[in-house]
Amino acid sequence: MSYDVDLFVIGAGSGGVRAARFAAGFGARVAIAESRYLGGTCVNVGCVPKKLLVHGAQFSEHFAHASGYGWSMPEPSFDWPTLITHKNGEIKRLNGVYQRLLEGAGVSLLNGHAKLLDAHTVQVNEQTIRAKHILIATGGWPHIPDIPGRELAIGSNEAFYLPQLPKRVLVVGGGYIAVEFASIFHGLGADVSQIYRGDLFLRGFDQAVREHIRDAFTEKKLKLLFNTDIVAIRREDDGSLMATLADGQEVATDCVFYATGRRPMLDDLGLENTRVELNAKGFVQVDAQYVTAEPSIMAIGDVIGDAFAGKAQRLSLTPVALAEGMAVARRLFKPDEYHPVDYQNIPTAVFSLPNISTVGLSEQQAITAGHSVLIFETRFRSLPLSITQDREKTLIKLVVDADTDRVLGCHMVGAEAGEVIQGIAVALKAGATKRVFDETMGIHPTVAEEFVTLRTPRD
Repeated sequence: MSYDVDLFVIGAGSGGVRAARFAAGFGARVAIAESRYLGGTCVNVGCVPKKLLVHGAQFSEHFAHASGYGWSMPEPSFDWPTLITHKNGEIKRLNGVYQRLLEGAGVSLLNGHAKLLDAHTVQVNEQTIRAKHILIATGGWPHIPDIPGRELAIGSNEAFYLPQLPKRVLVVGGGYIAVEFASIFHGLGADVSQIYRGDLFLRGFDQAVREHIRDAFTEKKLKLLFNTDIVAIRREDDGSLMATLADGQEVATDCVFYATGRRPMLDDLGLENTRVELNAKGFVQVDAQYVTAEPSIMAIGDVIGDAFAGKAQRLSLTPVALAEGMAVARRLFKPDEYHPVDYQNIPTAVFSLPNISTVGLSEQQAITAGHSVLIFETRFRSLPLSITQDREKTLIKLVVDADTDRVLGCHMVGAEAGEVIQGIAVALKAGATKRVFDETMGIHPTVAEEFVTLRTPRD
């Protein structure tokens, strides 16, 4: 049977582009289709623009700290349209970078919606392409629950294009995106309330981290409403919104921002024309090599969700999708260089203010896994804040196996936590022990040196 291409990729996000580029570099004939924007969620409505907004939000704290260092200035003001315009310019530049990367690798780029006609055939606009292998990398999409007034709420996609900064924002959710946008809106000057249906946000993170960020948000005057949810939203006569909560309480706001999960983007993909199966949560089911129930079709990234084929818990993160895309390209077209993705000790960060970053096991996870643990933990006011009025503290925590001395987890809440934990993730990947940490010289004075100066276990 003859094919037009060796690999057809549906979705030009991080994982799809990585698979396409490297497959082409290995000599394969590759085509990729994208109906929205090159770079996917991360570049357009995720990691990159979010980090730019976080940086913008930090300036309010920088201005507040300046007087402690002898700087005086007029009262600062913020202009949301300026930030969004500059953000849009950077995203446009990155879209062009992705296009050049694909073209430079020899990948055929098709602009349009791709639909599966059968196990080897894809239709894009009026064109039909036969492919030996097909890779689904269509990512996820924000989910807003079906409640009365849901059309009045926004998700993360819309938040990046608001014409003006709302004066009051009600953030709904307790995961990465909710916590990050609560910080963004608050830092830029909005009056922020955050609602989460559970006892405490950031489920799955170390308990000390969750409690520390709760206390930090409370100190910053963010309003936190736990153990409740919105049951309806209505528009008031003055144009504002009124959210009715499960307990009967009503909260007036100008914007209801939902970050309560993402669904796989499978709309009109044509899966019914194949044997591809979905799991109980609606994500594409794949085996350990990302192959679906249809042997010619694979899937990677956010579209496969957080767990698959009984393997270790995966995280829906850009670097994970990149690694999966590389694994697919190597297995198919460069098998001598293939190795499976290792889902252990994946570092991650929540770009809230203050930042959160972690790698390895939480204290609770380590105990559940049967480890006898030693906990090293400290909270302190960092040197840059010592001559300001800011009372914010940094959290540093190590989880250590008491029997082997191996460091099982590292957790931090504080400025530039992601930058610090990235380096420490290398140590955990290499199997570093607490003794290795103890014998490593610190860089003084830094916050990061606390990871190698912790000596006394917590009681």
